[in-house]
Amino acid sequence: MKSHVLFFDQVDRSSLPYVGGKGANLGELSKAGFPVPGGFCVTTHAYKTFIATSPEMDSLLGELNKLNPNDLNQLRKWGERIRSHLLQLEIPAELKSDIIHAWEAVGTRYAYAIRSSATAEDLPTASFAGQQDTYLNIRGQDELLRHVRKCWASLFTDRAIAYRAKNGFDHRQVYLSVVVQRMVNPEVSGIMFTADPVSGNRKVVSIDASFGLGEAIVSGIVSADLYKVKAGQIILKNVSEKKIAIYSLPEGGTIKKDLPPDQQTQQALTDSQILRLAELGKKIETHFGSPQDIEFCIENGKIFVVQSRPVTSLYPLPDMPQEPLRVMISFGHVQMMTNAMKPLGLSVLQTVFPKNVFLKAGGRLFIDPTEVLRTKLGRTIFPKFIGHLFDEAVSNAIREVIQRPEFLRVPPQPGLVQSARRLVTPIIREVWKNLWKRDPKLAKSTVESFMQKKWTEFREQLQGENGERRLEALQHQLSIFAKDLIHNIFPYVACFPISLLLLKKLLESDQELHRLNKSLPGNITSEMGLVIGDLADLVRELPEVEEYLKQANDRTFYEGLFHVRGGDRFKRAFEAFIAKYGHRCPGEIDLTRPRWREAPTQLVPAILGHMRSVKPGEHREKFIQGEQEAKEAARRILDQVGNSGFKAKRIKRLIEVYRSMGGLREHPKYLFTLILDECKKVILSEADELVKKGILQQKEDVFFLTLDELVQLGKGELKQDPVSLVAERKEQYEWHQTLNPPKVMTSEGEIVTGSPRKGKFPEGALVGTAASAGVVEGKARIVLKPEEAHLNEGEILVAPHTDPGWTPLFQSAKALVTEVGGLMTHGSVVAREYGIPAVVGVDDATRKIKDGQMIRVDGNQGFVEILSDENE
Repeated sequence: MKSHVLFFDQVDRSSLPYVGGKGANLGELSKAGFPVPGGFCVTTHAYKTFIATSPEMDSLLGELNKLNPNDLNQLRKWGERIRSHLLQLEIPAELKSDIIHAWEAVGTRYAYAIRSSATAEDLPTASFAGQQDTYLNIRGQDELLRHVRKCWASLFTDRAIAYRAKNGFDHRQVYLSVVVQRMVNPEVSGIMFTADPVSGNRKVVSIDASFGLGEAIVSGIVSADLYKVKAGQIILKNVSEKKIAIYSLPEGGTIKKDLPPDQQTQQALTDSQILRLAELGKKIETHFGSPQDIEFCIENGKIFVVQSRPVTSLYPLPDMPQEPLRVMISFGHVQMMTNAMKPLGLSVLQTVFPKNVFLKAGGRLFIDPTEVLRTKLGRTIFPKFIGHLFDEAVSNAIREVIQRPEFLRVPPQPGLVQSARRLVTPIIREVWKNLWKRDPKLAKSTVESFMQKKWTEFREQLQGENGERRLEALQHQLSIFAKDLIHNIFPYVACFPISLLLLKKLLESDQELHRLNKSLPGNITSEMGLVIGDLADLVRELPEVEEYLKQANDRTFYEGLFHVRGGDRFKRAFEAFIAKYGHRCPGEIDLTRPRWREAPTQLVPAILGHMRSVKPGEHREKFIQGEQEAKEAARRILDQVGNSGFKAKRIKRLIEVYRSMGGLREHPKYLFTLILDECKKVILSEADELVKKGILQQKEDVFFLTLDELVQLGKGELKQDPVSLVAERKEQYEWHQTLNPPKVMTSEGEIVTGSPRKGKFPEGALVGTAASAGVVEGKARIVLKPEEAHLNEGEILVAPHTDPGWTPLFQSAKALVTEVGGLMTHGSVVAREYGIPAVVGVDDATRKIKDGQMIRVDGNQGFVEILSDENE
């Protein structure tokens, strides 16, 4: 579109490349009949025409693209240079004439608001709000042209340059349109969010309002009134003291004025206006199809909309109705892996677990236990179960939602209790037998026998097939996997937390219980950690291997070992480790994550870190010592209750069950990751064929398709072009990675945090859940990815979360602090087993604690203290 100027009624959402996000949205609103003051857009073609008159501009933009986004001094220097250059350029005569004619058509008697509208602005995933400039109450031809030029130059403000650089936008590919809109002289202005920007609730409209122009709110010089509306009812009115307002001057420009005392505490909007605004906001949201951030003003009692943009800060919702109210838990927080997942990883999990319970949102899965919570028994048991096993904050958040009248008024599904009883009764029967009847020492061989059988069956079912038939066989095997796991392994693993709860009930004091968790027999993940220690001890004897590991890469990892002294010896030991554990990795529930067998250098930091912080053979000695401490703790407990009598027998039995079954808690995940890795091999094998046929560009592109789509692709039934679909999904995945998933949210989009844990804690303490007893002080080491860890002796591991892929680091850590977790999650159990203090569920721990700071971890009471402000 080559026009220099387009009026609002000539543009809509499809015009974004020509009029930017702000202009496109205003045109869309105007065309749809919403009350928008008249105006026009000076298009991006006009901007290109303008900068084309400069012989220097191309080289200036080239230099800008080379700058480091973090080098603020250079950004400031080049921004100032470009702005000065543009402000001195003459506007070409034809372009100047087009702008003046448009201004005359709307009306020369009016004052105008002149706003920048960039092509990378007001987008669904990046608002760019406030990055360019706005000028209010502009009057006259000369001032109009001068401020249009100033808007063009504002594309290169320091903040705009830094924002684009940080978000990966090429400065050459971002163009500017200028919105010229008739000014409204309002009594009241404000901003309206059609979804609550704080809680995320899509049903709540949030309105900020103050007297005069909205610039007073945007610039932060006045505390606006806050109103909230839900379902046509005002649910909150917070009237602020509004001392200042900004008004237009008759001759142009604006002025700040002190408001009279009686007006300062006056409600800016009447109740009627609040409800009318909320209704208008929801209509605009419906038109655009997503929650909106709307700027409005009221002149002579009439509402005008001067801008609407998508609200980009909300966490996406699953594809589900908002009513009736439902509650969802982040599966990633339960599994200690909160990162975004690619579509293939998500679809595999949704094949294993029911799709109507495991819902996708923002590249993560959320568990929907609502139907269970609709029952009285579910509301009683489920929050307790979550609190004991996973996360106290999640438990509190669920309790908060299920007590609301709108939740309680919805009855449970007919027949749900009966169906649940049929499903759960045989499992409870098996759990009871394991608790009280069967020999606990036989549990490990029984579970491992099932695992071997299942693993063999899985591989056999995939042999002899290829193409889509092989993928369909894979889908089928995955779909029955969870049921087999629940019936054959869960009755053993469940005895671990149940026996602990029963022991707590039977014993007068539970001080000794945490020692029972040390060096659990047969824990496959702990055994993996011990072997890592063995590898580290081997490398101590092979200094050339140590040096090689420091610079090794994945592609030539094994080959390079042939060229260093002792390399063959290490290679044999390492390959034995990979043969047993190579299917594992951090974030291993995501099939698309690189496994240790694929990226062996992920293990190098753990091996080298162990060498720095643990003495030779110490890891094995500690394990033996832990076994002895557990035996002594069991003896002391039995001495306290006496060695005879029914109670003593029950306690002795429960201790045996707790130790034996506790060693099996990682077995289900070990089997699951084996299955996932086999699935990955099969899928990548099929992907190779798709690449050979030219259907996909590279085999890893399959990670951005679902299992169903892969089957359709093999059958030639996929309706979308796979290459463009993969490109679209890659872009979406990049956005998902920037999101911070909530632990608990409702179907209305509300993020529920739950009430904080109560207790007397030191001032400034970071409160979490006490997960492993003990109090230690040490230097904090922030680790966001285990493959990048650099732990030294005596350091405390501070991480967002941990899963079995993090286990190699536990031998080196003095204590553990995580942002996610509960009493029975991975980090807590392993910390107790290794005998190191742990506090989990500490919100924003990796941000609030700085790398190298001295901290105290109190694993008895569940808090962390920062002892010094200094860090490395």
